[in-house]
Amino acid sequence: MSLAIVILNWNGKHFLERFLPLLEKRSRIPGAFIVVADNGSSDNSCEYVEENHPGVLLVRMESNFGFTGGYNRALESIEADYFLLLNSDVEVSRGWLDPLVQAMNSNPKMGICMPKIRSAYSMNTFEYAGASGGFIDFFGYPFCRGRILSRIERDEGQYDQSMEIFWASGAAMLIRSSLFRELGGFDDSFFAHMEEIDLCWRAKQKGWQVWVIPESMVYHVGGGTLPNNNPMKLFYNYRNNLVMLYKNLPESRLYITFIIRFLMDFAASVIFLLQFKFNYFGAVIKAYADFFRKKSGIKRDDLLVNRKLTGIYRGSIILSYFLRGSRLRFFDIGADIT
Repeated sequence: MSLAIVILNWNGKHFLERFLPLLEKRSRIPGAFIVVADNGSSDNSCEYVEENHPGVLLVRMESNFGFTGGYNRALESIEADYFLLLNSDVEVSRGWLDPLVQAMNSNPKMGICMPKIRSAYSMNTFEYAGASGGFIDFFGYPFCRGRILSRIERDEGQYDQSMEIFWASGAAMLIRSSLFRELGGFDDSFFAHMEEIDLCWRAKQKGWQVWVIPESMVYHVGGGTLPNNNPMKLFYNYRNNLVMLYKNLPESRLYITFIIRFLMDFAASVIFLLQFKFNYFGAVIKAYADFFRKKSGIKRDDLLVNRKLTGIYRGSIILSYFLRGSRLRFFDIGADIT
């Protein structure tokens, strides 16, 4: 078994200095090796790796191809049975790697898995981008076991059971290299944000399983590229979510879902406007405009069917959140998830 731990870096020298030494110490299992794939950094990241971590393989790219394009290009040149995609702003814990590999080796239907992700700032709290496994609701809005919209739970072991989920976080994701290549990698058009949900959705459509293995745990800084309150991040999240739905929903659900999504997103944009968050309002409008401009070029799988997929909430996570308020937890809706 060979495993490539691949860090996609863009001007993240400060993260490499902080987290790469720990990663080397805590990832020493047979067959594992570390790769830093650099997305055209200008902060001497490559020089730092070459001078201080000679055992790390360095892949240089001439410019910033984003999360999607960067990984797609880097992984073309890497040979391994498994790819473990790891953000540069992630601190791994002791013994983090074995549970992921063992879970994958023991379940031939498992194509993708992820560790439990806590915040590097508040180390007993789940992290926004992944927590203890990702899910979506009936209308395509993502949420996590341990994070629903802006509400993030403290980790008290309540979600320590391994389970099948809908999506694994791109901050720390283990995937079979054969599956990554079968799927054609990430969708390059996404650039960044929600590409891992799209990848997992396509994997599940082909009959693969996606799991969270909480016995493995990492700590994620988050917002290393774009902070959560950045209008550009909002644009990518809205635009890419629409692209993802258009690509992956079967014809029977496509149009009714888009009608309801438009109404909900329009309501959100009006709220931004009333709050004088004009940049946020503009990001939503820009996302829809960009989606419709590119819609004719988006490739849909004409063979999509209503396959029953694990990890979908049968209701609206937005409506449930506003009806129950900030007290809403994953436990409250778990019974309504397929």
